[in-house]
Amino acid sequence: MEEKRILTERDVPLDALLSVSPLSYEDYVTKGGYGSLRKAIKVLGPSGVRDAVKTSALRGRGGAGFPTWKKWDMVIQQKPGKRYLCCNAAEDEPGTFKDRYLLRSSPHQLIEGVLLSAYATGADEAYLFINCRYPEEIQFMEEALQISKAQGHWGEASEKSDTGITLKICQSPGSYVAGEETALLEVIEGKVAAPRQKPPYYPSMHGLYGKPTVVNNAETLSNVPFIVRDGGKAFKAIGSETSPGTMIFTLTGDVNRPGLYERPLGTSLQTLITDCGGGIKEGKILKAVFPGGPSVPVIPRDQVNIPLDFDALKAAGTGLGTGAVIVISEDVCMLQVAIQYARFFAKESCGQCPPCKLGTVHIAEILEKIEAGQGDAADIAQVDQACGMVKGRGQCFLLTGAAIAVESILKHFRNEFETHVEAGQCPLIPQPVS
Repeated sequence: MEEKRILTERDVPLDALLSVSPLSYEDYVTKGGYGSLRKAIKVLGPSGVRDAVKTSALRGRGGAGFPTWKKWDMVIQQKPGKRYLCCNAAEDEPGTFKDRYLLRSSPHQLIEGVLLSAYATGADEAYLFINCRYPEEIQFMEEALQISKAQGHWGEASEKSDTGITLKICQSPGSYVAGEETALLEVIEGKVAAPRQKPPYYPSMHGLYGKPTVVNNAETLSNVPFIVRDGGKAFKAIGSETSPGTMIFTLTGDVNRPGLYERPLGTSLQTLITDCGGGIKEGKILKAVFPGGPSVPVIPRDQVNIPLDFDALKAAGTGLGTGAVIVISEDVCMLQVAIQYARFFAKESCGQCPPCKLGTVHIAEILEKIEAGQGDAADIAQVDQACGMVKGRGQCFLLTGAAIAVESILKHFRNEFETHVEAGQCPLIPQPVS
């Protein structure tokens, strides 16, 4: 039986992503589109929409899995006045492409989700924060916004729109740190993408232009039309008990069918790799998996039967993150993987926090020394020590994410680091026959 889908029409191979055409306004309306917005305005009211989302137990799909209704409630509790909503579609982490697909395939579903969420939280101005590296998707969204506005779904109150909400697109500069919720606000305000100090600058209290602001991921907001239309209980009936609904998993790495797969939360990692991804390519053996992108701990193959939900992965010492599942096969050097991600985080550091600017580079340099055959046991210990020292010291998660990625690889594959030291080179590189 086909699994119930909320966000997508079908599974999408990565090589076919750019051939996906956006669903037209007419086709979206035929499928019930913008009916949730009418229901919200004519029947539920803002509190009714919030109640439906609370009943659904929808959790944020941007990484932390924070309950959506709680984030909304923190904004509602602030003093009456100007409020904003920001839709975060700035994904710029290795192995993450799902927001791009949502922008391409269902722009009107995202627009309706943004309007419903802004309406529910009292925001009369909303921003769609989209990665600048997605020019075609930005064009699709701009066209969809024009059509939606012409149909009267949004616009200033003086324009006699359904909601009195204005929607604007703001382009992310295309950096990892710009996706952090307070750095996002800085960019919209015309500043450099650099995270704010928390506390006191929590967006729900002191967000865009100093006003209470809701910041939700694009996938999170794309779920809201379904929740309003079919009810929170219908959404909660899908997925696992503590992680309801579906999620789009970006499956990449050493699998036969990399792509985007929408599955109920609670689906096992093994099922995703085998049934969706077609197993490990070239018949090789699985070595390890990052279940939520490189900023969550890697897990070895003996844990591959774990359910893909927020709490199960947290209990296993890792995380779901953005659902970017990166699969690694037996012939991949884990020290090389550690170097790759350490370099990525070092490059993406905004440089605002000295521990981050220096710490990420330091970790990468030690790893490169070991990989070059110039390391010793003290260098391995230094990697472990450096990761432990820098975690939690930056103003955003980048530094901690970098440390977590490297630390977890060292924890599970320390023998590969030691072999590099003993052999003076990578043991997986074929050696010439003497």
